[in-house]
Amino acid sequence: MTQGAAMRAMMVAFLTAVVVLVQTVAAQARPDSFAELAEDISPSVVNITTSTVVATRTGPQGIVPEGSPFEDFFREFQDRQGDGDRPRRSSALGSGFVISEDGYVVTNNHVIEGADEILIEFFSGEELPATVIGTDPNTDIALLKVESDEPLKFVDFGDSDTARVGDWVLAMGNPLGQGFSVSSGIVSARNRALSGSYDDYIQTDAAINRGNSGGPLFNMDGDVIGVNTAILSPNGGSIGIGFSMASNVVTRVVDQLKEYGETRRGWLGVSIQNITDDMVDAIDGLEDAFGAMVTDVPDGPAKDAGVQLGDVIMTFDGGDVADVRALVRRVGNTAVGKEVDVVVLREGDEVTLAVTLGRREEAQGAVPASQPVPETEEAPVEKEILGLTVTPLTDEMRSELGVADGMDGLVVSGVDEMSKAYEKGLRAGDVLTEASHQKLRTVDDFETRIEEVREAGRKSVLLLVRRGGEPRFVALTIDD
Repeated sequence: MTQGAAMRAMMVAFLTAVVVLVQTVAAQARPDSFAELAEDISPSVVNITTSTVVATRTGPQGIVPEGSPFEDFFREFQDRQGDGDRPRRSSALGSGFVISEDGYVVTNNHVIEGADEILIEFFSGEELPATVIGTDPNTDIALLKVESDEPLKFVDFGDSDTARVGDWVLAMGNPLGQGFSVSSGIVSARNRALSGSYDDYIQTDAAINRGNSGGPLFNMDGDVIGVNTAILSPNGGSIGIGFSMASNVVTRVVDQLKEYGETRRGWLGVSIQNITDDMVDAIDGLEDAFGAMVTDVPDGPAKDAGVQLGDVIMTFDGGDVADVRALVRRVGNTAVGKEVDVVVLREGDEVTLAVTLGRREEAQGAVPASQPVPETEEAPVEKEILGLTVTPLTDEMRSELGVADGMDGLVVSGVDEMSKAYEKGLRAGDVLTEASHQKLRTVDDFETRIEEVREAGRKSVLLLVRRGGEPRFVALTIDD
């Protein structure tokens, strides 16, 4: 090797080592201190104290057993202490943060729910009373307002969709009533769902305890990417599993509460269920478990637009619908009154429907209307099919099972515990109203549908099952 070649090789090796070193340092980089960031954002974080008048229970419940000879003694003792049955005032603590210089404050709904008085304490020690502008129990968000003579320090919302697992975050608030406190951690997971239809939680290992509820979760730019809401803990204290409602959910709620004092979510007007792997073979044109299947279409926007029972919703307003949760969130985040394109899979073909959304809050109490079906003159026949013992509905059965008048179907009177039907969760009392998207009125209808499925070379038949009035689809494997 020439001297020049050796020098070039040494230079390449050196540069490679430098690149590796830089990448290693970058990968291991972490803040030396959060002090500057904490100092900058602390004036915008607040402690929240609520006060509620509650009635005192009559007598010494919880102290002595009812009927005990000591009951009168303890009642007299309470009366002498001045308690008696007079109402008393209960207080609770939480956290929040200021989002505008004119005094709008965000917190959790459960922090202020039922409160008669709300007091906001700032980092400076100043205290101001707050009024409730609006609340949203579905996302556990509340918007408050304080009046101040001076412009207030506030923080901005960041884009929670840009937060990555492993990013540093700071949680601030009033844990266990100890006053202003800061904890650090990372984003542990994204898109967590707990129990709500609109859940989109950021999971973090930053310490969150009681009293942190409603406080902000900051990224390293000092922007709020979440509202600390809940923890998973066997003992009530932080074990490193905390949940913050993502800011991109919160901002939409806050904007509506500020403008209307309430939320106004889009409403499609369908009952839906997820597609399972075993249902794919039974649905024409579907290649994998994707979309949301329509199980009921009451009077409303979807019905007006032509959505039908058994349709699989594939896209909504230009966005793919992977499952029920994705559709619910998309619809809820769409403006009331907006006309959107909904693409459904129907009998193997994609159909595009234009739907003008209603408002979910106005439709919460809507009850699906049933359509009358001509009564059958045939006598009930009981037969075992695919492990199910079925018989046509009668008026007496409709009354007992809570089935709408005029609805036809087959009642399951028994299920073979060794059958596929039992494995799929079918039980006595279930009502089968459709097979392969066709109405069932008689046992012969059921057998005909199964034979059609066999002739088509399919492995399962898609059943529409109602239990307690609630519909769902079940793909039931047929015998060869």
